[in-house]
Amino acid sequence: MFQHDELTQKSILDNAWNKILREEYYLDGINCHSSTFDVECQELNDKWKKNLDYREIKAHHYIISFDPQDAIDRGLTRKRAQQLGIEYAKKNFPGHQALVCTHMDGHNRSGNIHVHIVINSLRKYDVERQDFMERASDSRAGNKHHLTKNYLVHLKQSVMDICHRENLHQVDLLTPAERKVTEKEYWAKRRGQENMDKSNKQMLADGVTPRNTTFQTQKDYLRKSIDAVADTASNPDEFQRILLEKYKVQLKISRGRFSYLHPERNKHITGRMLGTHYDEAYLLKRFEEHATKKESPKKKTLSDEYHNKAKPPAIQHPNSLQEEPIAIQFIKSDLRLVIDLQNCVKAQQNSVYANKVKLSNLKEMAKTVTYIQEHGYNTRDSLDDSYTEIKNHASNSRKNLKSIEDKLRALNEQIHYTGQYLANKSVYQQFCKSKHKGRFRQEHLTEIALYETARKFLKEQSAEGKLPSMKLLKAEKEKLLQQKIEAQKTYHYYKDYKKELNTVCSNVDKILGHPCIQQPKKQKNTDIS
Repeated sequence: MFQHDELTQKSILDNAWNKILREEYYLDGINCHSSTFDVECQELNDKWKKNLDYREIKAHHYIISFDPQDAIDRGLTRKRAQQLGIEYAKKNFPGHQALVCTHMDGHNRSGNIHVHIVINSLRKYDVERQDFMERASDSRAGNKHHLTKNYLVHLKQSVMDICHRENLHQVDLLTPAERKVTEKEYWAKRRGQENMDKSNKQMLADGVTPRNTTFQTQKDYLRKSIDAVADTASNPDEFQRILLEKYKVQLKISRGRFSYLHPERNKHITGRMLGTHYDEAYLLKRFEEHATKKESPKKKTLSDEYHNKAKPPAIQHPNSLQEEPIAIQFIKSDLRLVIDLQNCVKAQQNSVYANKVKLSNLKEMAKTVTYIQEHGYNTRDSLDDSYTEIKNHASNSRKNLKSIEDKLRALNEQIHYTGQYLANKSVYQQFCKSKHKGRFRQEHLTEIALYETARKFLKEQSAEGKLPSMKLLKAEKEKLLQQKIEAQKTYHYYKDYKKELNTVCSNVDKILGHPCIQQPKKQKNTDIS
């Protein structure tokens, strides 16, 4: 009913400190009078002995926001929007006390009409059960409003149906957004832009030209960075590398989900929270399209592709000795293990599933035969030798990666204590010059303790007794981070290769009828006296 500041949510007052009514609004009550909505809700709550605890949800607030062009192109009036809001509330929240209020939007003057629907969470009357009600109690008086995922889908579909019927503009509310902007992010951007405008105005008054004029949220930064890299990258490794090198954004792939770490955050943001264009499925499709465009028009055979594959990275061992690149090429295939039907309980219980597994096993066996022919494994021993060699490389690359991670962990600790030392150095110098050291130490106990702890740690770490430079430490950290990325790529390369050869060995044993040799499980020795 009253004008308010959207950013602060405070009412706008006139010179006499009174609230200012909106220029035009419509307010109606359903199953109650609009002017006594609060009192009637309280009486109903007292009757059913509900909504008396402060932790209970007292009301639910829904907003239907129409497109600004609806008023211009489609002749939508505020009065008609109010009628649609009342219709929507009666249909979807039957039996509830509700307030329906329609007005033009508040302070930013974008011109869109929107309808507020506020319902008491407690139902006042028994109603006929509807299809969207999942429980029998959802239609009876004295029960609370129960919002589920399916109910929310119904509410969205109901809005779209009304817009379609009235020939109004509408948004597909049921399809996930390509660029998902939450209400929290929207307001963060509005407030950030307002603060930046004030700051820039002051800078211009002081004769300084602002560097930035548009505020950017952390999610906006991630979206723009991902869009820029996704336009050129042709595989996830390249995508991850460029994101980190150019934009300092770390990519984590876990259980089929892409997550991104902003340079100024400690917690990853999933691609799903950024929108469908930043999740794994969409990006992998783009990578595949870019890889196809980069290929030459001439179709390559499998043999040509195998021999032209780039050599794997060399392993950096923990003892800092660099090996020559190994003359082994690895192209990841889609080979899968042949299923042992004799030990598959599901196959024994279901004949249809057993036939399906048999066909799948024949395909995997054929793929395995093709694989060993293409890679030149003439004997079982040559396959074992190759597997042992790759296994050793995988083990060495893992040790190298762990060594780099240990160095990085120690370096981060050194950077932490160096920062702690520098931050409290001035306080400690004041302590040394103070005439009343006991009183000064008591007043600055925390700062002095942090300084002394950091100084002790840094002296123990330094062989010559010299304190390290923060600039040199950060440069060393950047170097170690690059080494870690290369070590991870090397380790995952040999890890995947080892896994594939293990699958090949197992399938070959199944084809030849050899029993699979399994490592004995470690048993815990227990003394029983």
